[in-house]
This record gives sequence, structure tokens and C-alpha cells, in this order.
Amino acid sequence: MPTSFGFPFAQATPAQRRTLLAAALGWMLDAFDAMLYALVLAHVMRDLGMTKGTAGFLNSLTLLASGIGGVAFGFIADRLGRKRALMLSILTYSVCSFASGLATSVLMLAVFRFILGLGMGGEWNTGATLVAETWPTELRAKAISIVQSSWAIGYALAALAVGIVFHFADWRTAFFVGILPALVVLWIRRGVPESEMWQQRQTRSGNTVVRNSAGIGAKTEFVGLFKPPYAKYTLALLFTNFFGMFAWWGLFTWIPPYLSLPVEQGGRGFGIMGTTTLLVVLNLVGMFPGYASFGWVADWLGRRKSFLLYTFMAALIVPIYATARAPWAVMVLGTVLAFFGTGFFSGSGIIGSEIFPTEVRARALGFTYNGARTMSSIAPFVIGHVGQTKGLSWAFYLCGASFLLACLVATQLPETKWKQLE
Repeated sequence: MPTSFGFPFAQATPAQRRTLLAAALGWMLDAFDAMLYALVLAHVMRDLGMTKGTAGFLNSLTLLASGIGGVAFGFIADRLGRKRALMLSILTYSVCSFASGLATSVLMLAVFRFILGLGMGGEWNTGATLVAETWPTELRAKAISIVQSSWAIGYALAALAVGIVFHFADWRTAFFVGILPALVVLWIRRGVPESEMWQQRQTRSGNTVVRNSAGIGAKTEFVGLFKPPYAKYTLALLFTNFFGMFAWWGLFTWIPPYLSLPVEQGGRGFGIMGTTTLLVVLNLVGMFPGYASFGWVADWLGRRKSFLLYTFMAALIVPIYATARAPWAVMVLGTVLAFFGTGFFSGSGIIGSEIFPTEVRARALGFTYNGARTMSSIAPFVIGHVGQTKGLSWAFYLCGASFLLACLVATQLPETKWKQLE
């Protein structure tokens, strides 16, 4: 099949564009709500009297919930439809972001962040599945990469919002702004079509059990993910995601406070606007092109080689970034690290959607991606704890080692370039 290196929008139908926009907006606003916590963390720690360990534990709790939510919303998406699950997930994380601003104790905040995590986990696999089943094979990788890249826009918008809010109010108001994504649900309900592939499979299966070439039945298919021929690939994708996410959440939960904390506390001493500027650059110049480029690179090198390239480069850059002191070095190295250290996540949706069949696609993506987030939920706590005792710079070395492990596990993934979805 010939490679298409052009921008995919020109070749897409209006329905496909709306589907892509819905998934991208959902993921962008997921990032907006999820990263508000990291961006206001230093202020929440001060007002609620939290240690770094406790603050990291709360973010770990959110990641734990995201794994549960990913599998739960995967079941909803496979049974009731991709579109319904997408809308419900967005409503869940939006409402709970608003509620986080009402918290008057660590326990209240923990409850709201846990429920937010359920919606946060559910949005990714439902949106990625909807796009994978809607877009043609030759454009699939690019489309999913565009969806994934919207995370960087959401993170950057959150940094801008916090920078503006803190001029007029406090961290509670920043959380209140998180209710805005709920408005997107109204448009999705009216303007976004359901996956035709899912609808056709529902019609064909009815009350009978349809079996594919792997012997996975429509009513008992989830168990088949842990049997040949899928078991090896399920575990390989799960652990590639886990090690990558451990590194990512360990880094990017603590980079905002790392930048803003005083030097004597192991930080870099940047003010609010300096931190905001660095984070915006890091997201828009580093993360966004990193996410978006993966689809093009994957169509050129192949899915597996692209995974290896991005995770290996991230592993090399982390220890150099951790030793940087000059503001320009922190910005440049952080941007390059963000490019490779986040870009590989686009590959999870691409290769996952191409490995697994329609009956279990949403659940499989939910398990391998959000199950990995559950496992990686220890990262903010571990990095926070190590940072408390030995300094965040030293703790970041653990993240570099985790990127290297992700690279090694990715060698066990199959090559699925140009595969037609089943």
C-alpha cells in the first residue's frame, strides 16, 4: 500500500472530521482538567498542609481510578456505543474538576480526584476507538496521532488558565474553570455519528455469538485477550505503556513544582509567569509535535520501530535534563524531552487498535492503556517520596530508567503497519 504523507483532513469526509474533532476535544479537555492539579499543586500543598508524599499519593489515586475507568468505560463503549461512553466520560471528569475546587480537606479532594480519574481513563480509549473505526487504514495512524496531540494543547491551555486565574483568584477558581468541557457533550450528542463498524457488528451478532479467526466470541471475548494469539501482545503493550507512563507521570506531575519550588528545596526557583511560559513552550513546541509526528513516523518506519526510537531518545535525555541549571537549558532540554517522552503515546492507540478486533477493541485499549495507568499510579508518589529525601533531580533518573525499560519491552510488539481492522 502506498504511503500517504499529506495532512489527513483533505481526504476525510465531514463525518470523519467531526469524529476526529470530538475525540480530540475530549482528550484535550481531559488533559486540561487532569493537569490543573499538577499546575496548582504547590498552592494546594500549602493551603491543605500536604507533604510531597501526600500530594503525590493523591495524583496516584487519580491514575489508579483512570485504570478502573478505562476498563469500565471500555465495557460501556463495546456494549452501548463509542459515542455514549465518550459523552459520559467527559461529563464525569468535568463535574469532578469543578468539585475539586470545593474541597476543604485532603479527604474531600481525594474523593473528587478519584471520580475524576474514572472519567479521565474512559475518555481516551472510547475516543481512540471511535476514530480508529471511522477513519480509513491509510489515514488511521495520522488521525489517532492528531487526537493524541490534543493532550498537549489541553495542558498548555491549563497552564495559561492557571497563570491568568492566579492574578485574580486562587487554586479553587482554577478548578472551577474545569467545568467548561461539559459543554462539548452537547455538540457531540447532536453532531457526531456513532461508529458504523460497531453498529454493523452489533447488528450481525444480535443474540448469537460471532467468532473471529482467533476464536474470540462476542459474549466472552475479553478473556481471549489473555489467550493465544493475543496474550503476548496484550502483555507487551500493557508493560510498554506502564514503563512509559511511570516515566511520564513521574516527570510531568513534578515538573511544575520542580520549576516553581525554591532552589534550596530542590526546585529551579521560577516565578508563576516564568513557570507558565516554560510549560506552554514545553507543551506546544515539545509535546504537541511529538504526539502529532508519531503517525507520520509510524507510516514511514513502522509502528514498532517508532516506539523504540521515541522511548530510547527519551531515556537518553532525562538524565541530561535533570542536571540542567540555566533557564535556557531547562527550556531546550525540556522541550526535546517532551517531544520524545510524550510522542510515543500516540503509538499505543495506533498499534492497539490494529492488534485487537472490533468486539473487544475499546476494552482492549482500555485495559492496555488505562490498566497501565493504574499500574503507573505509584509514579507520582514514588518520585515525590524520593524527591523529598534525595531531591527531584535525582528522582528523575528513575524516570529515565523507566523509559529505557519501555523501549526494551516494545521489541515484543508486532508490526501492524497497513493492517485492515477486523
